[in-house]
Amino acid sequence: MNRRESLKALTISTLATGILLKACKPKDQSAEVSKLKKEEPDRPQNEIERNNKLNAEKFFTEHEMATITVLADIIIPKDDRSGSASDAKVPEFIEFIAKDMPDHQLPLRGGLRWLDVQMLNLYNNPFKDCTSQQQLQMINEIAYPAKAKPEMQQGVAFFNRMRSLTATGFFTSKMGIDDLGYVGNSPNQWNGVPDDVLKQYGLTYSEKELKESVRF
Repeated sequence: MNRRESLKALTISTLATGILLKACKPKDQSAEVSKLKKEEPDRPQNEIERNNKLNAEKFFTEHEMATITVLADIIIPKDDRSGSASDAKVPEFIEFIAKDMPDHQLPLRGGLRWLDVQMLNLYNNPFKDCTSQQQLQMINEIAYPAKAKPEMQQGVAFFNRMRSLTATGFFTSKMGIDDLGYVGNSPNQWNGVPDDVLKQYGLTYSEKELKESVRF
């Protein structure tokens, strides 16, 4: 199973247990309440207003958002099937979740700071300004919990959180749903009661029923 397939499995499991609800997905910050009501008539007014309020706020700094974007694209890069995490607006999703679920704020901000300190000590640059090779070397130190050194445990916990949020954000986006191949409920063609069942009960379709109700 490759990385993208593993992330799909992780996300499907997360969604199945209801950890992140559909209501937590970010909305277009420029959308007005009236537009949201028109596009999502099933959503209550107070929820729409709360989403608009959260979208108008800003939690992460530009530096932090740039770092989140690099991390998200390392976790889910662009491939021949679909775009990267940032193409699916996963960084914006993580920004929204941090505001919607404040328990994420300290672990995420602390993890981002921890990551920059490590890279500054090693390469004299924050994570986002290091080379791709340097970034991947650090990620390899924290992406595999069973192999990580004791001094890397804070980074492991941070990366686990980032990986889960990135996978959830991507595979609940339109791009991610297309990547999964999920089409949801769709109309199909009913071909009538099977012949063996009709025969069992001594029934047959009339010519009118075949013409008006049953399509083969």
